[in-house]
Amino acid sequence: MRKLFIIGFLAILQGCVKQTEWPVKSTTPEKIVVDAILTDEVKSQQVGLTYPVSQLNQVPGPVTGAIVIVSNEDSTWNLTETPAGSGIYRTPSYFFARLNKNYSLLIAHQNNVYSAKATMLPGSYFSELRFAKNETTGLWHVDWVANAFSTADAAMWELLIDWSGVPGYGALDSVVTHKRMLFYTLPTLDVSEVFAPRMESIYFPAGAIVTERRYSVTPEHAEFIRELLLETNWTGGLFNVSAANVRTNLSNGALGFFGVCSVTELSVIAGTSGNRKK
Repeated sequence: MRKLFIIGFLAILQGCVKQTEWPVKSTTPEKIVVDAILTDEVKSQQVGLTYPVSQLNQVPGPVTGAIVIVSNEDSTWNLTETPAGSGIYRTPSYFFARLNKNYSLLIAHQNNVYSAKATMLPGSYFSELRFAKNETTGLWHVDWVANAFSTADAAMWELLIDWSGVPGYGALDSVVTHKRMLFYTLPTLDVSEVFAPRMESIYFPAGAIVTERRYSVTPEHAEFIRELLLETNWTGGLFNVSAANVRTNLSNGALGFFGVCSVTELSVIAGTSGNRKK
């Protein structure tokens, strides 16, 4: 009886599937999308400005000619659009964010002014990620990065994977031998996250260098990430939520988020003694 019930339930689910059109509402030209994460690394950092898109998979157009200013209680930095026309605005190379400072972002474009404020939480050390090997192909993939749920330690995890130096792969295009992956530790646990669609794994050879970077995020930043994931990676599973606007800390109708993060980093090599087979 149990098997018959499961089969019947799956048949009902299959019968509920139908094709639908997804019209994307166009937005006013004045709206802009802001991608701005500053860190405590000493380097030229960037703020990306683009226009919203009205079609799926459409490439967003850059917001050029804007005035972009970052400041704290002590200093002010005028960012430069580099390269010209790219919509990418860069700080000086000596810039780095500091703890216990309040940072402000000011953007002026076409008679509109957008602003946001953010602070930085301290970074922390972490256990290195784990790999697993596929015995059929001999390739490796990331098996674990961090716990997805933590009430007190929200973070964004960035993995930079490079196997261009492995023998036999040096002549390949860098698009093939370099990959970037993102993971998140959030203070909430959603049903949509637990039953999210399966994500494609990235496979790479032994000897690949994996740089693991942990970004500290504030509670406000973590909530923005959660809502963004509910609208993107976590949709299409068994339990979806109603679509809604993702919150932002930007004023005047701008989209996106302005965050300031502390970064902790380590590098490991896939296929070493600490990795396991699967």
